[in-house]
Amino acid sequence: MKWSEICIHTTQEAVEPVSNILHEAGASGVVIEDPDDLFKERESVFGEVYELSSDDYPEEGVMLKAYLPVNSFLGEAVEEIKEAINQLLLYDIDLGHNKVTLSEVNEEEWSTAWKKYYKPVKVSDHITITPTWEDYQPVGDEEVVIELDPGMAFGTGTHPTTVLCIQALERHLYDGASVVDVGTGTGVLSIAAAKLGAAKVHALDLDEVAVKSAKLNVKLNKVQEMVDVTQDNLLDNQALQTPDLIVANILAEVIVNMTDEAFQSLKTGGILITSGIIQTKRDMVKNALKSAGFVIKEITEMEDWLAFVAKKPE
Repeated sequence: MKWSEICIHTTQEAVEPVSNILHEAGASGVVIEDPDDLFKERESVFGEVYELSSDDYPEEGVMLKAYLPVNSFLGEAVEEIKEAINQLLLYDIDLGHNKVTLSEVNEEEWSTAWKKYYKPVKVSDHITITPTWEDYQPVGDEEVVIELDPGMAFGTGTHPTTVLCIQALERHLYDGASVVDVGTGTGVLSIAAAKLGAAKVHALDLDEVAVKSAKLNVKLNKVQEMVDVTQDNLLDNQALQTPDLIVANILAEVIVNMTDEAFQSLKTGGILITSGIIQTKRDMVKNALKSAGFVIKEITEMEDWLAFVAKKPE
């Protein structure tokens, strides 16, 4: 399949409304190229690598990029996007250059171009995540290496929400525990749990592409005896009873909807680790966890993201 990259040169003020317009037009994601990112201070407690080049950013303003399939509706979609953006002027939103350009992108090139930015990263005291195409050797006997091929599941395992979950797993997972990973994506949290000593891990995801990616990564890391991957979720799956730990790196709204089921599923004294939570959703998730009966043990932060560790009382 061929895709068209639509690029809008605009302002920081317009990023949120323009992104919303692109999502409503059918874009599943938006790339934001903001030159301010070149000067943003970032934590590197565990050796995170940030390789940003000024050549990839505009000299002024912000570039928003999204991808739409090349079909008979493309021209109409682009015109609707332009019209919707221009309507923002009625709300006194500064659109800057407001320049819209299109370019054709081959799907294979699109899905692999990002690989040059993906390098081995030490995400916790013991775990390093490396792409399969990098030749990485552990620097010590206690280092645990996870090899990932994100594929089309778009998860490198180095996003702050994933890192927070892995660090929480290191602190709270004990040898021989049973684990349920809700919204597994590439399977990185399931693999981490298995390598940290879990006896059995059930990895669940509703996305067929993610399930295929997770199964591949589980085999790459030779943990298929401990990890099984299925296309399902916690709310619908009645076969997964009383795990010792549930980990869910998903949207805050989904976490809120699953807290009751998570509480009922966990063993007494079991642990729920959740992330994917932005600061503005902190109280919403906190209240939902408490309402379900959980005791919140810790809240950790990285950049603008939060992770909760909650316990089912004994």
